[in-house]
Amino acid sequence: MAPGEFTLLCEARGDQNLSSSCKIESAKWVNWLASAGGISDAWGVPKWVKMFIGILLLPVCVGTAKAVWLALSQSGGADRVWLPMLAGAACWIVVFLLLPKPMWVYVFGHELTHAVWTWIFGGSIKRFKAGAEGGHVVSTKSNFVIVLAPYFFPLYAVLLVLAFVIMILFGVWHQAYAPWFHLLLGAAYAFHLTLTWHILRTRQTDITSQGYIFSAAVIFLGNALVLLIGVPLLTRHSLVDSFVSWLHCNDQVLHRLVQWF
Repeated sequence: MAPGEFTLLCEARGDQNLSSSCKIESAKWVNWLASAGGISDAWGVPKWVKMFIGILLLPVCVGTAKAVWLALSQSGGADRVWLPMLAGAACWIVVFLLLPKPMWVYVFGHELTHAVWTWIFGGSIKRFKAGAEGGHVVSTKSNFVIVLAPYFFPLYAVLLVLAFVIMILFGVWHQAYAPWFHLLLGAAYAFHLTLTWHILRTRQTDITSQGYIFSAAVIFLGNALVLLIGVPLLTRHSLVDSFVSWLHCNDQVLHRLVQWF
């Protein structure tokens, strides 16, 4: 591997007892990391600093959870949006519990998510491999968002939404398709949640490289952000109102913390 390149590796063995690990290596920093004894990650940020940041983010997680709850409870559109989505989610959960898990589909999406976020941050992909037993991506850039993105970014659900937008732009969308769209969207999002939970039951070097508390905060906030953006769009509510609600909920949490201390 050339200096300045990063390998994002995901290994999956078996179906019921998944052993999945995702690790980052940089030839440019290997010697420095060895001398540091693993105390810092590949970007020179000590793990204790990230742990401290993760602790500071915990109140934000509480406020964000409240904002998500309010967005869901005030969204409306039960018959038009939520019933088809819940039906799609239920269909996937039956597959998840009773049938062999399509790990090659998950691993492909996992590695592609690393690649997508590498491109977003201006990096490039040198090598891409994905299969049922695992895969890897060799890229020229990496950071904590790229490393943790597969755990909060529902790639297949986003691709489904992009297909929906393209159909509208080309004038081939009909309202009769809406229940099917919401059904598939519910299944795709449930796919993301269930298989993310499934692999997080085992030790992930994606997570250990960033620290458990920091990773948990980022993953939670990332998933919550998806809901805070997605729910208003699906139910035709204002994104501005969702953002204002998020600010208000976090202000309440921080205000209570100040009162306690």
